[in-house]
Amino acid sequence: MAMPSHARPGARNLITDILGLKVGQAQQMDRRTGVTVILPDERAVCACDVRGGAPGTREADALSPENLVEAVDAVVLSGGSVYGLAAADGVAAWLGARGRGYGLANAPGVPVSPVIPAAILFDLANGGDKAWGEDPPYRALGLAAVASAAETFDLGTAGAGCGAMAGSLKGGVGSASIVAADGIAVGALVAVNSWGSVTAPGGRTFWAAPYEIDGEFGGLGSAGLAAAPEDWGRAKTAGDARNTTVACVATDVALTPAQAKRVAIMAQDGLARAIRPIHAPFDGDVVFAISTSRRPMPEAADYTVARIGALAADTLARAVARAVFEATPWPSAEAPCWRDLRA
Repeated sequence: MAMPSHARPGARNLITDILGLKVGQAQQMDRRTGVTVILPDERAVCACDVRGGAPGTREADALSPENLVEAVDAVVLSGGSVYGLAAADGVAAWLGARGRGYGLANAPGVPVSPVIPAAILFDLANGGDKAWGEDPPYRALGLAAVASAAETFDLGTAGAGCGAMAGSLKGGVGSASIVAADGIAVGALVAVNSWGSVTAPGGRTFWAAPYEIDGEFGGLGSAGLAAAPEDWGRAKTAGDARNTTVACVATDVALTPAQAKRVAIMAQDGLARAIRPIHAPFDGDVVFAISTSRRPMPEAADYTVARIGALAADTLARAVARAVFEATPWPSAEAPCWRDLRA
C-alpha cells in the first residue's frame, strides 16, 4: 500500500535535519582538496554499500552485520585518494581525546577506540598544489573538520567536494533531506566526483530533475531528459580515471545493522538516478547509511525499511544535483560550472 505523499524537506534541507547529526568540513583551496565529517551526537548504527570498481575505504568490513562493532563514532568522506584515508586519523584523535569510542577493555589507562569508517575520492590531478612530500594535509584537515561540526555547512566547492569534478562540470558537496507525513526523517550528503554526467546531453537539465522540490537546484523541470544509448553528454573522457562519488544517508528511525545495510543498498539507486553512467570500473562509489535511533521502529519493520530506502534514494539524487548546482570555481582558477551553462 502506497503512503500518501505529504513529505517535505526539513528546515535546513540538509542531512543535519536528522536529529543527532552534525557535519564539519575543512578544505585547502590552494591544494583543491578537503574533508567532510558526519558526526553523530552519540554512537550510531552504520552500514555501507560499495558499488564502484575502484573503492578506497577504511573500516568498511567492520560494518558487516555479523561483526562485533554495531555502531560508529563518525563517518569521514575525503579527497586525496589513498592519502585522504588519513583524515580519519585526525578524527580518531579528536574523538579519543574526548573519551568517545568503543571501549573493549574499559580499564584505567586504556584509551577507547573510535570507530570511523571512511571513503575517499580521487582529486590528485586537478591542478592544485599536491607537493606535500611526507606531510599530506589530511590528518590536519580531519581534525579541523570534526572540530567545526555544526548543524549548518556549505554546499558546492567545500569539504570533500572541494577538488571534485562531476563529469566535465565542477563537482562538490551536496545535501538534502525529507520528512514524511508521519515524521520519519531521511537525509543525504554526497561528494560528487563522478565519471558520468549529472545533466542530460545537450542542455542543463539535471538527471535528478523528477525528484526536485521547490526549485532547489534551478527548477528547470524534466524537459529534455533523453539520451541515445551511448550519448553520455558531459561525462569525462574514456581514459579519465579521476573519479568516485561517496555519500552518506541517514535516518532518525532505529535500525539494526542489517536494516541499515538494506537502506544503503537502496540508496545507491539515487546515484543511478542522478549520474550517468555510474559504478564504472574506475569509479569508487560508496554509500554509508546511519541511524541515530531517535525514533522507534514501527511495527511494520520491513515496510518501514523499504520506505526509508526509497526516500534515501530520492534524497540522495537531489543531493547530487544540489552539489553541482552550488559548485563554484576555485579561487583564481577556471573550472566549468553548471551555472555557466547556456540555457
